[in-house]
Amino acid sequence: MDLSLTPVQAMIKDAARDFLSHEYPLRVVREIDETETGFSPDLWRRMVELGWVGMVLPAEYGGAGHGFTDAAVLFEELGYYGISSPLHSSVLLGGLAILEAGSAAQQQEILPSVANGSRRLAFALTEADYGWSPEFITLQATPRAGGYALNGTKLYVPDAHIADQVLVVARTSQGASPERGVTLFLVDRGTPGLTVRALSGWTGDRLCQVTFNNVQVPASAVVGPVDGAWAPLQRVLDRATAVLCAYMVGSMQRLFDLSAEYAQNRIHFGVPISTFQRVQDYIIDILNNTDSARWTTYEALWKLDEGRADAPEAVSVAKAVASQGFPKSAQDAHHVHGGMGADKSYGMYLFTKKARTLHSYLGDATYHKHRVAQLIRV
Repeated sequence: MDLSLTPVQAMIKDAARDFLSHEYPLRVVREIDETETGFSPDLWRRMVELGWVGMVLPAEYGGAGHGFTDAAVLFEELGYYGISSPLHSSVLLGGLAILEAGSAAQQQEILPSVANGSRRLAFALTEADYGWSPEFITLQATPRAGGYALNGTKLYVPDAHIADQVLVVARTSQGASPERGVTLFLVDRGTPGLTVRALSGWTGDRLCQVTFNNVQVPASAVVGPVDGAWAPLQRVLDRATAVLCAYMVGSMQRLFDLSAEYAQNRIHFGVPISTFQRVQDYIIDILNNTDSARWTTYEALWKLDEGRADAPEAVSVAKAVASQGFPKSAQDAHHVHGGMGADKSYGMYLFTKKARTLHSYLGDATYHKHRVAQLIRV
């Protein structure tokens, strides 16, 4: 197993870092974060032009057909610069769900516009009883003449306020197990009865409440098999989780770099605070957490790209490590910086917010440790 970057991956990394470092310093990222939507149409346009949006989608749909490790290299750089965008929601969750579960006709109709950025998708799974396994899916989809009626609420949905359509995971029946009876629907955001409300709070990306009040959708809105969507969705969630871990790794690396630089330049009692043992302990902890998350993440990505049967276990190990390490690294970075870390103009708070949000997004450490135990037992 060779986890070093290929020449193509090194080129992706260098190009992304060159672009983001020049065009999106923390000052600009902070300005975007403080807008009402937290979304930059200009950044999205430039991501499309750079080929990032269609990176993992097949060439037949206008994508570039890259592997998940290639995408993760890009996302690590996006995490390093604290970039918020609908790329993960629209492509790694929405686009891959269409690719994995959709019909040939749906793929031909939807994926080209996802790849070129003209269609943005949101992915709605979690509800008030927050959880990422199928037993937490209770939003009801009831058969009606020629289609379904959707009733219920999805919570903590990223990017729904700027999406054109929402992929909603609903329950169409009560099967013998929670995995049975789960169905995926693609719903236009402007459909009567569907409301999207951005949630207030200290979150890394904008999270939304998406309410379905007797939303009528045709049978053509069903993506994949009725009652049988969980299996393809789990494959999508594994891939999206691994790439998300790479984003978290990038942010952790930035916290280390910020902390190491600050400690070397901050003078106290006539010496740099980097000479203080406790400060060194905090910085070493950040580095250890970053390296642990990096290598477990890239092992999981390698297994996904190789089609290994044990890839799901590796993905859950990586997310458990990243979910624990990212918030701890942010906390340690604040210890190093003291009051400077709370200065919004400095910008470190952007990574702290993301650490709090991504800790539980796509499953927290407890969920993924339990999942590893279940997978090993099977």
